[in-house]
Parts: sequence; structure tokens; C-alpha cells
Amino acid sequence: MNAAKNRYAGSFPNHLISNQIVAACLPTRSSQTLGWEHIQVEQFQHPPGECSSPLSEDHTICLSLAARPVRFLQIKDGKTHSSLYGKGDISITPAQTAFFARWQDDDHYAELRLNSGFVATVAQESLGLNPDRIELIPEFRLRDGRLEAIALMLLDELNQANPGGKLYVESLTNLLAVHLLRQYAVASPPLSVHPSGLPQRQLLPVLDYIHEALDADLKLADLAAIAGLSPFHFSHQFKQAMEMAPYQYVLQQRIERAKQLLKQTNHSIVEIALLCGFNSHSHLSKQFRQATGTTPSAYRAIVQ
Repeated sequence: MNAAKNRYAGSFPNHLISNQIVAACLPTRSSQTLGWEHIQVEQFQHPPGECSSPLSEDHTICLSLAARPVRFLQIKDGKTHSSLYGKGDISITPAQTAFFARWQDDDHYAELRLNSGFVATVAQESLGLNPDRIELIPEFRLRDGRLEAIALMLLDELNQANPGGKLYVESLTNLLAVHLLRQYAVASPPLSVHPSGLPQRQLLPVLDYIHEALDADLKLADLAAIAGLSPFHFSHQFKQAMEMAPYQYVLQQRIERAKQLLKQTNHSIVEIALLCGFNSHSHLSKQFRQATGTTPSAYRAIVQ
């Protein structure tokens, strides 16, 4: 299930490797050109075959999307596993782990590649763990509803190709890293941490910046820099102070700005969408309906 771009058949027992040359599996969709940081999300669909991947600096999570169970043989971390993989089954391959797989049926899956350096930083700054003592546990086949939900939300962002969703993607990437560390890592005891909400002297400049830049592509790192914190500490403390994540607050404020413009101006809905940081009429309409239960057009007809 792990589809690295440069494949080779080496470092595995000869009786498990056929003589056929396996072509590189190109993704049907990829986040590579979307400017996402620390994570790459791709979707694959290919016929029966086999592959091996070189050592990677990324932790890899694969989520099966196959309509019918697929028979897999996998080798990683010196262990061999053979079983059927159905929709929702997940495998985890830590960084620097050689991997081989052979599958007997048409396969369809999503692959999330999470930078190991980023995960180490999250471990230290967000969870107070010693990054030099962290070891992610390889998993061949598991069910994890929370991990699946995060993967599907990232996949949904990929399929929508929403250029204004980087803050949301960054939040999901942080959430993914924290979940992996909490559930699938062995680490030393945590260092002392002092969680607290952002004090007003740090919070107010951030809120002012958000309100002034709602039409821009806001990034978590920029908001954290204003507060003088790492992105991980900032996200945690912002949520404590505002009772919502940064991306939720930004979305809330964009909807409120859209309401004001719909009520007070004659701008077209497309213009209002761009002024509020949405990338299209449909993007605004979808988020507006979810937040208010009505469309921008219907809201304007009521309030004007």
C-alpha cells in the first residue's frame, strides 16, 4: 500500500520478489503542487502488482479506499504480514523503515506522508516529549476511527483543491501528528509543560491581524509569530483562550464579514467571497450554509 515514487526490489528475501519490473505508481491526485507544509497527501488506484520503497524521512499512513477487500503481503521492520485489506483499514510505516508489498487485486487507497522532523517538533513543543527518544510503532493493519476521519478530511481538501484552506490543512496536520504520537509512539516521560490560554497582550494583536487580513491566505505560522510562540503552543493556547481552533475562528470571522457585506453593500456574491478570503462563490456558499443554514443570496434577500 505504500507507494513511494522511486521503487526498487531490494533488501528483501529473494523468494518474495518476482523478476517483473514494477512501474512507478503515479497518483491520481496529489497535494504536491498545493503548497502544503510538512505533509503530502496522494490518492492511488492501480492493478495487481508489487512494490518496494527506499528509506524515507517521512512517516507514511495508508488508508484503504478499496470497494472490495484486497489481499496483501507486506514486509516491514523485519516482519511479514498477509491479510485482506478492506475500506477503512490503515497501515503505518515509520520513517527509515524499508517496505515491500504485493497485492493480488485492483487497489485504491490514500497515502499521507508526514515529515518526521515536523513530528519530532510537535512532540517536543506540543506534548513535552523528548524527540530523541520517540519511536513510532509500525502497524500492518488497524482500525482507528479518529485517524481515518483526519485522513478523509485531508483527502477531501485535496479533492476540492481549495487554495484558501492552508490554515485548515495545517490544523489537521498538527492534529494528525499529535494523534500518532499519543497512540502509536513509544517515548520517554514528558517534560514539564505549562498550558495556559493566550494573555490579552498576545491575543489582541493576533485578532487584529486576522480581522485586517481576512481576504488573505492566513497561515498558522504567521499568527503564531505575532504572538511570539511556536505554532504548536499557539494553537493550544489560542483554543484555550477563544474556545475554538484558529482555523475555526478565522472561518467564523469570514462568515461574519460576509454577512456585513451582504447587508450593507451591493457587491456581487463573487466579490464578497474574495473580499472575505473564500476562493469562489461556491466555496462561500458552502461554508455560509453550514454556518447559518441558508445561502448568501437568501440571507441578502432577508436583511436588505
